[in-house]
Amino acid sequence: MVQPKLSPACLGWKRDLPGPNDRPDEIPSLRENAPNHVDDVYMELSRRSSRIRGVLLLFIPFMLYATIIGVPGVIWSLLVDHPRAFTTSDWSTLWIAVFVLAIGVWMTAFLYLADVSPPRDLPIRFNRARRRIYVYGFHMVWWNPFTRWYVTTASYPWDDVRAELWEQWGVTSGGGLMIKWGVSLAIVKPGTNDVIERFHLSTYNHDLDNLWAYVCTYMQQGPQALPPCDIEPRDANDVPAYNLALRWAPRAEWPEAMDWESRSAGGSRGLEGGGEGW
Repeated sequence: MVQPKLSPACLGWKRDLPGPNDRPDEIPSLRENAPNHVDDVYMELSRRSSRIRGVLLLFIPFMLYATIIGVPGVIWSLLVDHPRAFTTSDWSTLWIAVFVLAIGVWMTAFLYLADVSPPRDLPIRFNRARRRIYVYGFHMVWWNPFTRWYVTTASYPWDDVRAELWEQWGVTSGGGLMIKWGVSLAIVKPGTNDVIERFHLSTYNHDLDNLWAYVCTYMQQGPQALPPCDIEPRDANDVPAYNLALRWAPRAEWPEAMDWESRSAGGSRGLEGGGEGW
């Protein structure tokens, strides 16, 4: 059955995937990955970006050299060691040097925070008993590394979840073509296609339909219907010792009330059933 498109549309939208209670079109699979946890009550999947975490830190020494030594040296030469009166060219050089210094400070702060500030993992939990999902997210302002970046957590009804496949094209600095695929989950107002929240389920370029089929199979039939996995589940905070960005990053820690609710089959600890965020 063809469903109306969601509004607003997902950036790079390609097609909608089956609804949360529809029969999956593909074979459920996570390939080389494994759930962080899975049992009859809930399943937790990782959304960590360890494949690229740590790369930005490699550029920081070059940025620091240019920012702390290179550009200030030019400014010092113009202001202190300059043997004659400033010309128009000298003023232009000075303002360019100050601008480059400001950009260098911004880039250094951004590269460090973008690699170290996000938690070690951004897990998402699917609770079969409660028919809810629990999302651990992170809010960052890419253009302002000096403002507060913070963790977000929220809970949504399973029946209000919609999955979308997206594809984005770009060009590298060398002129090469870059294509990226992913699956986004949209939360809609009950009975409508009006999106109130959207977040990524996966940004890896493989088995996107199979990943959503894995989630739907678990929620509809339980863990016994999932294909066997030879890979041992791992803790969301278990990271490689060699990856400094992940080692320095904060641990993924759910709020106590949400952690208990998302892992349990019923009851509450003073929580309202419709609470959407913690």
